[in-house]
Amino acid sequence: MRRARRPRVPVLARVAALLVGTALVAACSRGAPAPEIAVFAWSEYVPSEVIDGFTAATGIRVNLETFASNEEMLAKLLSGATRYDVVQPSDYTVEALAREGRLQPIDASRIPNLGNVSPDFLHLPFDPGQRWTIPWMGGAVGIVVDSTKVDPGSIRSFADVFTEAHRGRIVVVDDPREIVSWALATEGLPINDVDEASLAKVEPVLRRWIPLVRVFDSDSPKRALLDGDVDLGVVWSGEGALLLDEDPRFRWILPAGGSHRFVDSLAIPVGARNPEGAHRFLDWVLRPEVSARISAAYPYTNPNLAARRLLSPRALANPASYPPGEAKLEFFRDVGTGAVLVDQLVARIKAGG
Repeated sequence: MRRARRPRVPVLARVAALLVGTALVAACSRGAPAPEIAVFAWSEYVPSEVIDGFTAATGIRVNLETFASNEEMLAKLLSGATRYDVVQPSDYTVEALAREGRLQPIDASRIPNLGNVSPDFLHLPFDPGQRWTIPWMGGAVGIVVDSTKVDPGSIRSFADVFTEAHRGRIVVVDDPREIVSWALATEGLPINDVDEASLAKVEPVLRRWIPLVRVFDSDSPKRALLDGDVDLGVVWSGEGALLLDEDPRFRWILPAGGSHRFVDSLAIPVGARNPEGAHRFLDWVLRPEVSARISAAYPYTNPNLAARRLLSPRALANPASYPPGEAKLEFFRDVGTGAVLVDQLVARIKAGG
């Protein structure tokens, strides 16, 4: 669900396995068309080394197409206009796709590396039977503060971010569902209670908050912080991890009142042309050295315990990637038509209506 482009990627000695295999060369030498899979994933979230390594090891080419939001991905899948072998939905979108009968069950016996996954990332509310998905990366939404401009001790909640003192100095992820969830949490309402009544309660809060924001960024909200254009912001944890790694002036804060925990997954949609290749891809990304490469590029919370053993102590100590203690975090659930109400409300306020 979240994109975080790392400006520099540390070298992992154990990624030599990404470059093995000769199946593609053999297929081409026979004049036979190479097999392929179509993958539909978040933009800037699948390292090219992972794609190239899979092709080198298996002979299966990957046609990668990207999307910018869960809603974009969901709309395209539900339209049936294009067929994919692997998709990358976030938690609540898995629920929606499963409800509509758009996912096929995964055969866990064909994914031996599933055994590398932490139990904390299995049988989650959006896939309690572990029928539809394998985890890609997880994370949370939190607050980043430039400590040279804002006292980190003064920021404990979303409400502390959205004050007149910070007008025009705030960046946030440009995601209406996220923005509304912060207001719901601030008002003591469950973040999945999305209906006309709950939205009416938080609309005054949103009307105060949204005009204070300088930058709405759906791709890389960390950029405005690095450039000094803003002093604090609400960002995805992978973006926060990159900021903390880039400059010690930044601090990561999980709101005391709770926030959104997410898991981005891989699934096989109904109608996949190459389900065998799809299963092989799912198993590939769960190899420890491959999963560690994903973490190196996009430092969210890695669900793969074997891969974590390959990460540096510094990476594992980053509080945005691996928060200490017990944070109050909750998954988004599918809210059906409530998502439309959320989009309409935020768009209306942004437009000054």
